[in-house]
Amino acid sequence: MASTYSSLKIQLMATGENSGTWGNVTNDNLGVALEEAIVGSADVTFASANVTLTLTDTNSTQTARNLRLNLTGTTGGARDLIVPAIEKLYIVNNGCADTVTIKVSGQTGVAVPTGKTMFVYNTGVDCTDAITHLSNLTLATPLAVAQGGTGSNTGVNLQTSVSGILPVASGGTGATTLTGVVIGSGTSAFTVKTNPTGAFVGTTDTQTLTNKTLTDPAITGTILEDVFTITDAAGFSVDPGNGSIQTITLGASRTPVATNFLAGEAITLMVNDGTAYTITWNSATWGGSGVVWATNSGTAPTLATTGFTTIVLWKVGTQVYGARVGDNA
Repeated sequence: MASTYSSLKIQLMATGENSGTWGNVTNDNLGVALEEAIVGSADVTFASANVTLTLTDTNSTQTARNLRLNLTGTTGGARDLIVPAIEKLYIVNNGCADTVTIKVSGQTGVAVPTGKTMFVYNTGVDCTDAITHLSNLTLATPLAVAQGGTGSNTGVNLQTSVSGILPVASGGTGATTLTGVVIGSGTSAFTVKTNPTGAFVGTTDTQTLTNKTLTDPAITGTILEDVFTITDAAGFSVDPGNGSIQTITLGASRTPVATNFLAGEAITLMVNDGTAYTITWNSATWGGSGVVWATNSGTAPTLATTGFTTIVLWKVGTQVYGARVGDNA
């Protein structure tokens, strides 16, 4: 019975075979075939075409059996290195000027960028990344941003399974996106910013800004102001937080209070006197003894008997001032 061969082409001698020479076969199995698979390195030379590696039934040296494949030569563009469909680990160093995809024939494989070295695992069906996660990685020297790093020599939970390109203009390196990279403190590292605790501008088409300071804004178009109807009560509240235009219809004579009025805020208030009701503006919440009137010789306006009386209220320092604008039906 003749010898058979394993997937790595280790010669498997039949019982009684190679009498007197089986030691030579064993030495070749151990010193050539197994040694190549465990620690061997072989050059794979490109000449502007794809390269296919094969294995034949011999335990003598074969390129496809080696652990490390060093890619050299001229690719003339992106190329494929086609390897046998067996389970095997490769260390692939791409010394070519173009990306080389390591694959089983007819499959998609995994691309090794130019100038890079990757662990590639052949599942017997196709080749894939042998490493997809690095935990608590510490480098002897920081990995520069230009090389796809962060400028830090420490990384936690680095994900090597990535998609898309993060452009330099967006703070990236032009390399594939890294997920879960620890931002370092090197000269090329990103500056970490703390998000505000409240709502902030996001990426949706419609934005709501709350408690934001606008300095010398340029506004195109008309500003849309809120119109708020105040609920009538004995000491109803005039609160700028409800909008810059407010209305109220009195159900009785009232003494309103100022709520949340800040210096620099103003409200246009339209008052319907109901059936000849009045307003007393002397609550201390307006500042001092009440609203200081800039019209009607310093006295509170008399409400119109029909329709609305329009009043403007504004605060300077700790005092709210008022002015009667006019009446309307």
